[in-house]
Amino acid sequence: MPDLGRQTILIADDTDSDRLILETIVKKEGHQVISVCDGQEAVDAYREHRPDLVLLDAMMPRLDGFEAARQIKALAGQELVPIIFLTSLSDTESLVQCLDAGGDDFLSKPYNRVILQAKIKSFSRMREMHRVVQEQRDQISRHNDQLMQEQVVAKQVFDNIAHTGCMDAPNVKYFLSPLAVFNGDVIVAAVRPSGSMMVLLGDFTGHGLPAAIGAMPLASIFYGMVQKGFSLVDVLREINLKLKQILPVGVFCCATIVDMNFAKGSIKIWNGGLPECYIYRAESGVVDTVRSTHLPLGVLDDMAFKDDCVRFEMAPGDRLYMWSDGIIESRNSQGEMFGEERLMQLFTNHVREQQQSDAVSNGIFEKILNAVHEYAEGERDDDLSLIELTMDHPERTRQQTQELASHRYGGLLEWSLSMELKPSTLRMFDPLPLLLNVLIDVPGLRTHSGTLYTILAELYSNALEHGVLELPSSWKKTPEGFERYYLEREKRVLALEEGVIQFDLDHELQAEGGILTIRVRDSGSGFEHKDNFNSEFETQEYSGRGIALLRSLCDTVQYSDSGNEVEVTFHWNSDD
Repeated sequence: MPDLGRQTILIADDTDSDRLILETIVKKEGHQVISVCDGQEAVDAYREHRPDLVLLDAMMPRLDGFEAARQIKALAGQELVPIIFLTSLSDTESLVQCLDAGGDDFLSKPYNRVILQAKIKSFSRMREMHRVVQEQRDQISRHNDQLMQEQVVAKQVFDNIAHTGCMDAPNVKYFLSPLAVFNGDVIVAAVRPSGSMMVLLGDFTGHGLPAAIGAMPLASIFYGMVQKGFSLVDVLREINLKLKQILPVGVFCCATIVDMNFAKGSIKIWNGGLPECYIYRAESGVVDTVRSTHLPLGVLDDMAFKDDCVRFEMAPGDRLYMWSDGIIESRNSQGEMFGEERLMQLFTNHVREQQQSDAVSNGIFEKILNAVHEYAEGERDDDLSLIELTMDHPERTRQQTQELASHRYGGLLEWSLSMELKPSTLRMFDPLPLLLNVLIDVPGLRTHSGTLYTILAELYSNALEHGVLELPSSWKKTPEGFERYYLEREKRVLALEEGVIQFDLDHELQAEGGILTIRVRDSGSGFEHKDNFNSEFETQEYSGRGIALLRSLCDTVQYSDSGNEVEVTFHWNSDD
C-alpha cells in the first residue's frame, strides 16, 4: 500500500514568490516537490514524473493553466490525478472554466497553510480510494472474463446435448430467446420410430449455469429415450426421477410435453407448472385450453409423481401453441403484465379476421411475438419461448420416420432369450427381477412392467410349485390347506436336488408395436390345468385363479396336454 503521508506534488506558477511559498508549505509537510514556472513545463513534468497531485496556476505564459489541465488529464487517462487551481479569480465564470478544464478544486491567493494541508490530505485519501476501486474493477473484470470463457465452453457442450432436434420440421415454428448465456427455458424435440413427434418445453427456475445443470440431463434422457421409441410416460418418469435426484431443493423444471401422432390424428399432453397451452381448430376457430394439472418435474419422487395425460383429436391444420411464462409475464413501462386475456384476444381477433377474409392466414405465431415485443417495448426480465406445432398429414411426415428406420428403437430390437434354472439356483435365486430388467429395456414395454411382472410371477410359480415341487393346488381350497401348502413349499425348496425350469422369451416388432412370446417348461410331470382354464379370476376359491389371471392379462395362453409347458403372448402398441 502506498505511503499516504508522503506524496509527489507538482507546483506550476509563473510568480516566483508564490511558487516559493507553496514549495515551503508542501516540503514542511514531508512531500516531494516538483516545481515549474509555466503550463508547458507542467505538462512535460507530469509526463516525466507522474506526480500524485498538481497545484496549477490558472494564468501562465506559453500555455495557460486551463489547457495544461486538459493535457494532464488526457495523459492521466483512468488514473485519478487531482488538480487544484491556484487563482486570484473569484467570478463564477472563471471558476466554472477551471472545472470545465479538468480542475478538481480551488486554492485562492494568498495561500492559507491549514487549508492547503487539508486539501492535500483529502485528495490523498480520494486518490487511494480510486486506486482500490480500480484494482477491484480490474479483478472483477478478470474474473468475469474467466467466467465468460468457462460459460462459452460449457455452452458448446450444452448446445451439443440440448439441441433442438427436429424443430426444423415444416410443421414446427419456435422462438427461443435467452436472458443469459444459458437459457432457463429449454426446447427439445425428436421423432419416435413409430412416426409420432415428441416435443418438450421446459422452464427451469433461475437462469444461466444453474438452469443448464438441469437442462443437460433432461435433454440427454429425452433424446436417448424418444429415439429408441419409449413412450411419453416413460420419458416423463425418467426425467422427473433424475431431476429429483440431482437438483437442490427449490430448483425444478416447469414443463409441457406433447406426443403428436400424425397417423392417428391425435395428441397427448402433460402440463406440469407451465401456463395453459392452446389448441387452435383451423376449421372452426375454436380454441381448446390445456391447463397445468401437475407439479413441475423434479419436485415429487417416483411414487408420488403423476403421469396421466390428456388426449385430443386433431385434424390436419389444427395447431398447438405452447409458451413459457415469459410471454404472459412480459411487462410494459407501467409494470403491468401482458397476461392471458391479451393472449386470448389475439386468437379471437385472428378468428374474426379469418371470417372476414377468404385468404388463409397462419400468422398467429408472429402476432403473439410482435404483440409481446411491442407491449414490453423490447425490455424483458425473463426468458421468452414460444412453440407452434401443426397437425400434418402422415404422408408429409413419412420421410422423417424413414430416416429413423435404420436404427429403429435402438438397443433390444428383435431378439430371443433362453434361460434354464437348475436346482441350486431354484433354491436360492429369484429370477423374476432379472427377467423383468431385460424386458423393461425394450422401448414400449416399460409402461407394462407391472403387468409383465404379474405374468412372469404366475408362470414361474406354476412351474416351480406344481411342476418341479409337485405341490397339489387342491390344498389351497381351505385356509388351513393354504397354510399347509406354503409350509410344505418352503420345506421342498430347501431340499430340492433335481428338476429344472426353462424360460424362452422371444420378441418381434410390428408396425405400431411388438409381440412378446414367453414359453415356460418345467421338468415335472405336469398338473391338472384343463378344469381351471375357463374359470373366472374373480372366483372366491383360494386355488384355480392363476390361469384365469394369465388369460386376462395375455393375448393368448396355451398349455401342453400335461401342463408342464405353457406359451403366452403379449401384444404392445408404441402409442400406449
